[in-house]
Amino acid sequence: MAGSRGVRRVVRWGLRHGVMRQMVRRQARSGELGGRLLTDPAVIAEPYPFYEELRERGRIVDTGLALATVDHAVASEMLRSPDFGTGGRMPENLPGFARTALRFGGDWALGPAQPPSMLASDPPDHTRYRKLVTRAFSAKKVAALRTRTEGIAEELLDGMARADGPSDIAADFAALLPATVIAEMLGAPLDMRDQFLAWGEGAALSLDVGLSYREFRRSERDIDALHAWMLGHFERIRRELGEDILSSLVAAHGEEALSEDELSSIAMLLLAAGFETTVNLISNGAALLLEHPDQAELLRAEPQHWGTAIDEMLRYESPVQRTGRVAYRDAELDGVPVKRGQFVIAHLGGANRDPNVFADPLRFDVTRADAHKHLAFSQGIHFCIGAALARMEGEVALRALVERFPDMRAAGTPVRRRTKLLRGYATVPVTLDRASVPA
Repeated sequence: MAGSRGVRRVVRWGLRHGVMRQMVRRQARSGELGGRLLTDPAVIAEPYPFYEELRERGRIVDTGLALATVDHAVASEMLRSPDFGTGGRMPENLPGFARTALRFGGDWALGPAQPPSMLASDPPDHTRYRKLVTRAFSAKKVAALRTRTEGIAEELLDGMARADGPSDIAADFAALLPATVIAEMLGAPLDMRDQFLAWGEGAALSLDVGLSYREFRRSERDIDALHAWMLGHFERIRRELGEDILSSLVAAHGEEALSEDELSSIAMLLLAAGFETTVNLISNGAALLLEHPDQAELLRAEPQHWGTAIDEMLRYESPVQRTGRVAYRDAELDGVPVKRGQFVIAHLGGANRDPNVFADPLRFDVTRADAHKHLAFSQGIHFCIGAALARMEGEVALRALVERFPDMRAAGTPVRRRTKLLRGYATVPVTLDRASVPA
């Protein structure tokens, strides 16, 4: 039985990642930029010069794997257009020759890139899901969370101040703050926080293309474990409904009622959306301020710039580097014909450094007036539902950090996370001013 499950997993890996892994590697070996952006460690570590190569080749470029763009206007047009959707991610859309293998492979893990996730759904399903969830991320709800977020930030910074030796902003602060906030929003126990982070790391792998079999197996195991925990959590909620977002989703009835898979998928996406982008925003922002101490000093002296600073961090180091859409019908982007079924990749990290939109785009400037024009949260119907929460948490966290530790300095080289689509740090070691230890 176990052997049969293993064979089915291999089939799923082959359909989802194995074939694509070989195609991408072949493209990379031939020097094609599309393949290198997805596989070359040096390019993944520092993709921005390669985005500029892509920009020089045109506003829309055929990379041999898909059409690609780093053009801000083209990316925005595609993300807003009803002619393009997310259906290209669904294994159900595989060509006919693969359907038998698909059935043999068994059930796919209920991950963030798998229907019924909002990331992989289009209207009308997407409209129904988003309507149910939007109320939890309203401006009023986010504003109400600010005081609690400030308290969490202070608690975590107190702990860092008491610790001996260097601290790690990524692990000790950037990860724990948003994980605590979203756990409380979902009515989950705080002692699950570290487990959520571990499961979330595995689930985040599923967003990348061409995973190794080992990575794919870890991703499925973590997603399945999180799904099983969620199903148990729903039962606890049904016995005692609370004021949290999951209670409102579980209690939905009539046309708004959700299946167990829909509930779990939305809950897992909320968990991921609640901390994945924000973890990367905080760690990226902290690293940028360490690299640009003059900008940190400006923010301490003129804190009115913090809102703009967060947008500049999102622009300069986009937590989500790319997103893709499939053409649902013959269409055009910037006058370039796109045939039905063609896949288009918008490299958000490149679009956010488009010199036609951002003057001197390689300069990090926390007072940049047009920083808000970035596409870090996407555009259109898939605009990040947790954007306001991420901005608030990022501002609270980073402002508290630089005000509490004005003499903070790097204690080693920051290490990037292994994910390719998501860009952030696994470690950001720092030395803190121990005079800031609380009484």
